[in-house]
Amino acid sequence: MKALIVVDVQNDFCEGGTLEVKNASEIIPIINNLITLFKKNKQFIISTKDWHPKNHKSFAVNSNKIIGEIGELNGLPQVWWPEHCIEYSFGAELHPELFYIENTIYKGTDPNVDSYSAFFDNGRKRKTQLGNILRKKGIHEIYIVGLATDYCVKYTVLDAIDLDFKVNIVEDACKGVNLQEFDSELALKEIVHKGAHLIKSTDIKF
Repeated sequence: MKALIVVDVQNDFCEGGTLEVKNASEIIPIINNLITLFKKNKQFIISTKDWHPKNHKSFAVNSNKIIGEIGELNGLPQVWWPEHCIEYSFGAELHPELFYIENTIYKGTDPNVDSYSAFFDNGRKRKTQLGNILRKKGIHEIYIVGLATDYCVKYTVLDAIDLDFKVNIVEDACKGVNLQEFDSELALKEIVHKGAHLIKSTDIKF
């Protein structure tokens, strides 16, 4: 069995959200096609959600920092973000045009550490259940799509490689934040160098 991991396609990361990824909605029809394909072939599908408490210290307002600048949070490098994906809020919900996904992993719930990856927090001190879920289902190959290429997608891919999954990143089904102009391009180069396979959605066959 293979798995499709849909990373953080949430309202706050889409057009009009508090941490909008430019043209994020363009990937939703592509992801929906993949959801349909994976369901048709009885493969596993799971989404991830940033699910932050309102007092999360990565939010610039809570740490008296400036949005977009880089500092340190509990000994780890930290980008200071606007408030986003606050638990139970509209912004934290999956985009309404995204097809229904039965399984969801929540991350970023600890107010003292950010959590880009769907597998671990940024300090790698706590893990989500994602790795265990995939192992229990006998999944060795995963396909990763979603938001954002240069943050949550990138770190999910890197951790998946470290956990010995065969990792495919679907380039046309991802979009990046690009705080710096070439962040997404550099992220893709890094994860390919680490062993991920960069593919197009049309490459996926069963």
